[in-house]
Amino acid sequence: MLDATLKTQLQTYLGMLRQPIRLIASLDDSDTGTEMRGLLDDIVSLSDKVTLDASGNDARKPSFVVARDGETKGVRFAGLPLGHEFTSLVLALLWTGGHPPKVEADVIESIKALDGDFSFEVYMSLTCHNCPDVVQALSLMAIFNPKVKTVVIEGGAFQQEVTEREIMAVPMVFLNGKVFGSGRMSVEEIVAKLDTNAGDRDAARLNAKDPFDVLIVGGGPAGAAAAVYAARKGIRVGVAAERFGGQVNDTMAIENYISVLETDGPKFAAALEAQVRHYEVDIMNLQRADKIVPAEEPGGLVQVQMANGGVLQARSVILSTGARWRNVNVPGEQEYKNKGVAYCPHCDGPLFKGKRTAVIGGGNSGVEAAIDLAGIVQHVTLVEFADQLKADAVLVSKLKSLPNVSIHVNAQTTEITGADGKVNGLKYKDRATNEEHLVPLEGVFVQIGLVPNTEFLKGTVELSRFGEIVVDTKGHTNVPGVFAAGDCTTVPYKQIVIAAGEGAKAALSAFDHLIRQPVVAAASEAVAV
Repeated sequence: MLDATLKTQLQTYLGMLRQPIRLIASLDDSDTGTEMRGLLDDIVSLSDKVTLDASGNDARKPSFVVARDGETKGVRFAGLPLGHEFTSLVLALLWTGGHPPKVEADVIESIKALDGDFSFEVYMSLTCHNCPDVVQALSLMAIFNPKVKTVVIEGGAFQQEVTEREIMAVPMVFLNGKVFGSGRMSVEEIVAKLDTNAGDRDAARLNAKDPFDVLIVGGGPAGAAAAVYAARKGIRVGVAAERFGGQVNDTMAIENYISVLETDGPKFAAALEAQVRHYEVDIMNLQRADKIVPAEEPGGLVQVQMANGGVLQARSVILSTGARWRNVNVPGEQEYKNKGVAYCPHCDGPLFKGKRTAVIGGGNSGVEAAIDLAGIVQHVTLVEFADQLKADAVLVSKLKSLPNVSIHVNAQTTEITGADGKVNGLKYKDRATNEEHLVPLEGVFVQIGLVPNTEFLKGTVELSRFGEIVVDTKGHTNVPGVFAAGDCTTVPYKQIVIAAGEGAKAALSAFDHLIRQPVVAAASEAVAV
């Protein structure tokens, strides 16, 4: 089942097992069942600490459980965990076999403390780059808390379930039979959603922290670069972020970051976090800023009020909150989100195999999405508001060469229609003739650019008419001691490499600011520069 290279790699990992594990298989005569048996035989052949029990009789066939020796409960994989999910399988084997996860100790304690009956089902696809984070989070929870049950379901192997449950986006998570969430979620987010007292405890932890010399709000490429450059100055640095890596986590392929020939977003985000942690920066995840309170006097402390009620203080602040996908804001978009309206063609495209789809947006992201989808779906209709496509010429040429793509420019999307809880069409208006058109279809992918995450700054920091933070060539904002970098600013060209450079620049500017400020009493206990 596995090729020689994968077998060699897997054998190395299985050598890290500290205790015996058992694979309990519920197989059938399908092609997937035969492939699963081959996969399990390969795993067993690579370690004397792994045994196979093929007597399972679970309702979902083919499937198998990864359990500790002598136990029957563990993480269940329904369908083949290959592609992006092979790593999830390897981690489930390692964690079940006693190898410690690379997760903060307080997260593990929070998982163990969960009390209740938690039966999770997570639907994924093998091409989804957002799915592994969710699969691994729920696997970890099932391994460390016996009250948590996790089943990982590969949608392609269980199409009837996907159809019956009207799953049109992955990852899709059900808890005790009801929808729990969709899209990328970290283990911290899932635990916080289950633990209703987590917010108050988190706020108390933030309030107890000493003031930072540099506090960075946002953990994307700009924030990560700022953290590294600031920490190398030997000062006290913190990063408060909703999720480290930011929008990079949702990027499939990265092929233009200098010195890195190619990688993907999740790997790149993990590398960013690893380098920041190397410098012992205080990383505070799942934190969303609500307000900035400027320092009352030169050398004083800037306050950052968080959504959970906590308050962080710092002698300087770097805003690197990034941006998010722009909504098209037409009737039907919110109603049918994850029911035919999607934003990630790489993740959700396979769910529309053989169906009709549309892409809204004619820039690089929209045209790339249409090209990707054309290889999977029956037909793609691309709708662009402007009178011509804005993507690079090579992409436009490729798109126009595809036989199952229709292109409509000068077209204004007016509505996403649906019935029985699912998308069934897209309406657009020809801006030249005002004629209305209805395109029957099953899926709509929105790819119309970005919106800066700066709403919480209104009235405090100067923003452009597009909501971007106005900065000068050194990253200064109009507020003393507050700097900004990356996609949330007026700096042109929203690219990873540019954001990283601007983050480094902002950190150097913040340090220059610090060494020129008087140390007032309120800040005297912060780490000296």
